[in-house]
Amino acid sequence: MTRLLRDNLREWADEVKVPHDLADRALRRRARRPVGMGALATVLAVGLVAAIAVAVAGLRGTLPGPDSARPASGIALPARPSPAPTDVRADTEHSPPATLVAAGRMAMSAYYTISREQPSGNLQPFRRVWSLYDPRTGGYERTSWGWVDAAPGLQVAAVLDGDLVSRRLGILDMNSRQILKWFDLEHPVGSVTWSPDGTRVLATAYSSSPDVLEGKGDQASVIRDSPRTGYYIVDVEAGTTDYHELPPMADGMGDEKIFNMNARQDLGWSLDGSLLWAPTSTMPDRVFYTLDGEPAEWPEGDRYVDYTGISATSPDGRLVLGDDGLPTRITDAATGEIAGRQRVLQLHAWADDDDVIALGCAGTCENEFNNGMVLVSVDGERTTQLTRNRDTNADGAWRWVLTPR
Repeated sequence: MTRLLRDNLREWADEVKVPHDLADRALRRRARRPVGMGALATVLAVGLVAAIAVAVAGLRGTLPGPDSARPASGIALPARPSPAPTDVRADTEHSPPATLVAAGRMAMSAYYTISREQPSGNLQPFRRVWSLYDPRTGGYERTSWGWVDAAPGLQVAAVLDGDLVSRRLGILDMNSRQILKWFDLEHPVGSVTWSPDGTRVLATAYSSSPDVLEGKGDQASVIRDSPRTGYYIVDVEAGTTDYHELPPMADGMGDEKIFNMNARQDLGWSLDGSLLWAPTSTMPDRVFYTLDGEPAEWPEGDRYVDYTGISATSPDGRLVLGDDGLPTRITDAATGEIAGRQRVLQLHAWADDDDVIALGCAGTCENEFNNGMVLVSVDGERTTQLTRNRDTNADGAWRWVLTPR
């Protein structure tokens, strides 16, 4: 009994703590403090019940604030930095970046490369190789996780264990690089994404890996039959997992007006986290569901960067990011009038009310695949290079993931 109690207390003490599918889009375009054991031994002599009470009280005393107590099966998430950093950080010497890249309210929390696996007949599996921001070094650390998504604030990340699809979802402390909690899942999942408030994780479930190409060499394309089965909503602080069935969208071979031709059909959160959305291959680029999986209307006033959970509306609500193109454009939210044009390929996220993180191109943009991350002003007059340009059409090209700071 003494050993069991000690192990449980150590587990409790160890758990205490003081943005969609760019690869698929590219493929489409190409086709804490532990309790002292001496004190516990003394308490154990008095009685088991008293020991548990004292230990729990001691653990509560180590938590960072009056509202951070957690249920026994969950974990206490660290608070986001307040105020959040807003400085501009660039690394134009290394590709991929060796140090944190950030601008205003957004940071590059991770990046990944695509690795093609050994073909099996006419099928070519591929996987993402992830590198995650490491606050200890200020750079990025390559990981072995099957999928990675950093929570807003860059304090914790959700990870999938092993190759996709995975039955094990972990919550990783980005500072210590330790897993705070594992969630074992009955249904295997192929992606994870944090809710806007950073308290829940949405995991899309698949019966098999959706990352498979069909065909030979450069003629290979994404398979059309999606193995999506449903999704989990994981409440990290409560320690609960709630599964819902949701079959894939039709592949467009029939008479459907809204369909999705891709095997990977990851779900995302609405801007306020009250709804879910699923991507389409049509316009509009998504359909919405309630958290229980029932069809829902498009949230009034919400505008999104295509195929992402990022708001296209500026933080002050005045302006809206436009579609991909050269040049791109930003319009007035109220009137629709053009507020500025930018000589970039894509507008990805607002850094602040006046500047946007974008995909810029090298030279005069004679090669759209030779590109990198830039910070561009609304009027297009100011452009700051944030990452070194790279050939995104080449094998092993890296792709960034943006997360609120």
